[in-house]
Amino acid sequence: MKNVGEAPQEELATGERSTRNRVARSILDHGPSTVADLAKRLGLTQAAVRRHLDALVHDDVVAAREQRVYGARTRGRPAKVFALTDCGRDAFEQSYDKLAVDALSWIERTAGGGPAGEAAVAAFARARLEAQAEAYRKAVEAADPEERTEALAKALTTDGYAATARNAPVGEQLCQHHCPVAHAAERYPQLCEAETEIFSRILGTHVQRLATIAHGDGVCTTFIPKAAHQADDKTSKTDTSASASKAGRNPA
Repeated sequence: MKNVGEAPQEELATGERSTRNRVARSILDHGPSTVADLAKRLGLTQAAVRRHLDALVHDDVVAAREQRVYGARTRGRPAKVFALTDCGRDAFEQSYDKLAVDALSWIERTAGGGPAGEAAVAAFARARLEAQAEAYRKAVEAADPEERTEALAKALTTDGYAATARNAPVGEQLCQHHCPVAHAAERYPQLCEAETEIFSRILGTHVQRLATIAHGDGVCTTFIPKAAHQADDKTSKTDTSASASKAGRNPA
């Protein structure tokens, strides 16, 4: 049996690429991550993770930045996290992004451009999300009230959004670590706005979009209040629309 040191150079290079891809994929699936996070998830030493991250940074697949903190800051220097760059995201299932931008541009032009064009794109975005929403609605309605955000996250993951749910002060955060149409959403925020509007309707409460990949954040983050703060079934559509109107806009 060969020792690692005796393996052919090509075999070692293949193993390095495989592990490097695992590191990048882990960041895609879980969002901006620290060295410690990646080491724990992948079963690697922190030194090995740093070595692979150095190579990924050099190749413009990931970039380092300070960890974003929601709420009160703790003492000490914020941890450094690594997030995928646009180049890195392009390597993961975004071959239809250009087609999406071209299609939306055609819709905008055909409607006459200006406000009419923007309204046409918004109408398309809502119609597109309505087609997907039924599966999300069924998943949420089948879950216990305290597990509805998690159920929505799982349904979104099935559609390629690599979504997770986590607790947050006075509520929960729905995190989408991947967006199949990130570049299209950067140019047409109506896609994000329609999505947040759908989340609000499915969950039966107002929601607030805190961050989006399209605006340069490492993850799309939506805040969902706890049940005690949620509106009941009598909540007016006006309230829901007012909240959803900020979807896709980074309030920071």
